[in-house]
Amino acid sequence: MRNRLCAERKGDLAGMAAVLLLLAVVLPATLDPFRLNLVSKYLAFAFVAVGVVLTWGYGGVLSLGQGMFFGLGGYMMAMFLKLEASAPELPDFMVWSSVEQLPWWWIPFHSLGWTVAGILAIPAVLAYLFSYAIFKRRVSGVYFAIVTLSLALALTVVVVGQQGETGGANGITDFRTLLGRDITGDDAKRVMYFVEVLAIALVMAVSLVIVRSRFGKILIAIRDKEDRVRFSGYDTAHMKAFVFALAAVLSAIGGAFYSLQVGLIAPGVIGVVASVEMVIYAAVGGRLSIPGAVIGALLIGFLKSYLSETFPEGWLYFLGAVFILVVWAMPNGLAGLGRTLLRRCSAQAAP
Repeated sequence: MRNRLCAERKGDLAGMAAVLLLLAVVLPATLDPFRLNLVSKYLAFAFVAVGVVLTWGYGGVLSLGQGMFFGLGGYMMAMFLKLEASAPELPDFMVWSSVEQLPWWWIPFHSLGWTVAGILAIPAVLAYLFSYAIFKRRVSGVYFAIVTLSLALALTVVVVGQQGETGGANGITDFRTLLGRDITGDDAKRVMYFVEVLAIALVMAVSLVIVRSRFGKILIAIRDKEDRVRFSGYDTAHMKAFVFALAAVLSAIGGAFYSLQVGLIAPGVIGVVASVEMVIYAAVGGRLSIPGAVIGALLIGFLKSYLSETFPEGWLYFLGAVFILVVWAMPNGLAGLGRTLLRRCSAQAAP
């Protein structure tokens, strides 16, 4: 058992090193600024995928509403950028909607400090309170997934309906500076890319520490036999709510980077399709692999861009087919396939 755990730990570290080598060295050296900015967009979803691995892979909690928290982080960052771009006037979409005064809940987003605090705190608090109340009633499995999916759909309807305060179906767009510095140029986007890579490296490292810690082992036990863990005296609802809140924060961070890199945020990243896609990222990469989640997000993001350009009406069917294929043929994703191949190679090389 000890040898197996040691091998898994080495595999995780090797996978993380390979991902960082790809992101920090290979891609910046080989891609033009446009393609590198696309990678930045895909990488924003990698934060969500890592959170899905923690909740679904290790905690057994499948959420189909991570787009909610991704959207919260993205909208909060976009609100700050929009206020900076339009100051001292109201944002343009509010003027077009005949809004005469800035809504009170926009006011804190004049400050970058309050914006960052909101991105980290608001999704965590909302996710914890909501999920703890659900888990305390022992609602789990497909029922929890349906509830989160419904909430993502409801939030999309609210955002679209509040045209004067959220930008409606068009979202929030047209911001070009961060603290007075231009963020649209190639050099600025390259700097933000490396900041994003540093952030995903930190997220992967912290996540690996969590899953290898005592808390991570208890989380796995909750996934496999929750009743036994509960009878041992642990508050399983609190532990599942904690990891769900952590995943919500990671999603919000990804949303904030998305707004910075793409230059807009719209309801499309909150809804049902986007939330299901976020689960596919983790499933393809491997729902028990932190580095695999990042690779899954990058791979599906690239394929989505390519297929949506080549087959604009058929790429959604492709995503569905990929999900079915992974569940049927590769339940542990690309990371699991890689581990299997390595074990076979090691067995053949052994005398």
